[in-house]
Amino acid sequence: MDVKIENSWKALLKDEFEKDYFKNLTDFVKQEYKTHTIYPPGRDIFKAFDLCPVDKVKVVIIGQDPYHGKGQAHGLCFSVKDGVKIPPSLRNIYKELHNDIGKEIPETGNIEHWAKQGVLMLNATLTVRAGNAGSHQGKGWENFTDAVIEKISKEKENLVFLLWGAYAQKKGQVIDNEKHYILKSAHPSPFSAYTGFFGNKHFRKTNEFLKSKGKEEIKW
Repeated sequence: MDVKIENSWKALLKDEFEKDYFKNLTDFVKQEYKTHTIYPPGRDIFKAFDLCPVDKVKVVIIGQDPYHGKGQAHGLCFSVKDGVKIPPSLRNIYKELHNDIGKEIPETGNIEHWAKQGVLMLNATLTVRAGNAGSHQGKGWENFTDAVIEKISKEKENLVFLLWGAYAQKKGQVIDNEKHYILKSAHPSPFSAYTGFFGNKHFRKTNEFLKSKGKEEIKW
């Protein structure tokens, strides 16, 4: 199957694209785009991969579902397009960034610049119906993104995995913790940020680890 995704990911995931579940998923997603308003736009489904080729990946952030509001989702977990109101979880991420490393809180919620530096911002599910959170869960995306995590865990070493919340931590069980640096905390959602996300110092710890391995730090 010819999937429009960055070439290094296409090579790494080629076996996955031929599996029955992925073909069924593709049929489902195509039909959904024809009959409903789906986010993100089709060209952005694999944007997290397109901006961050396999050899560039240094950090992985695992999210759950794309934003389901108009104009929000653009293929990167937690990120929104320029000009879109910053969602609560991202606002809390920015607060922790400020408290952790002193970064001024940005006016935009677009964090593409993280991806371009090697941060793979991977949602577990890559599409969603407008206004209907979780509507594309259980259709095959989770199988695909599990495979992505497992393959990069196997192929690479000394990655940093940021697992925020129980969902991400469960999904991260396939990561080889002897090869990679895994940081866990509560989710940045307003419902849980005060139970362990604030004060986790994950941004500082990530850069300290990257520096210790001779890698360039992330300019958050």
